[in-house]
Amino acid sequence: MGRLKQTLRCTDGAEIAEAALVLPLVFMLLLGIVWFGRAFNIYSTIQQAAQQGAITAARATCATCGNNVASDGTVTGVVEAVMKASSLDTSQILVSPNPAAPVFCANPPNTCNTAGDNVKVCRNVLLNPPAGGTQLPQCGTVVSFQYPFTFTFPGTSLNMQQIILSAQAQSRMEN
Repeated sequence: MGRLKQTLRCTDGAEIAEAALVLPLVFMLLLGIVWFGRAFNIYSTIQQAAQQGAITAARATCATCGNNVASDGTVTGVVEAVMKASSLDTSQILVSPNPAAPVFCANPPNTCNTAGDNVKVCRNVLLNPPAGGTQLPQCGTVVSFQYPFTFTFPGTSLNMQQIILSAQAQSRMEN
C-alpha cells in the first residue's frame, strides 16, 4: 500500500505540466482557425459583392428603354448592400490598383471609372480576347475593389497584421 501511494505521489504533477504545455498550443490553433475562417468569410463576401455589382453594371436598367445602363452610383449601392448584409464596414473599401489597362470593345461608351466609394467600374471591356480560335469576343463589365482585414492573433507574428483582400468580378453585357 505504501509503495502505491509513493507511485501516485510522483505522477500527480505530470498531468498538470502536460496540460500547461498542450492547452496554449490548442488555444492558438483554435484562434488561428477562427481568424482564418473570418478572413475567408470576408473574402467570399466581397467576391459576391463584386459579382453582384458587375451583374448590375452589365444589365440594362429598363427592358423597354433601350440600352440604359446602371449608373456607377447604383453599382456601388449594390456592392455596399451585399457587404452591409454581412456587417462589413463599407467605408474601408480601397481602390483596386489596375496594373494593366483594360482592352475595350469597339462600341462606346468605353469607360473605367472609380465610383464614390472606391469601387472601380469598367464598362465595355473585352472579357475574352481572341486567341486565334473561333470563339467570338464578348464585351462586358468588370467591377473591382479591395478590402483590408486585420488579424488579431496575440502571441504570434500575425498579431495586428493587415492583409488586403482583392475582389474582382466580370459579367458579359446583354443586348
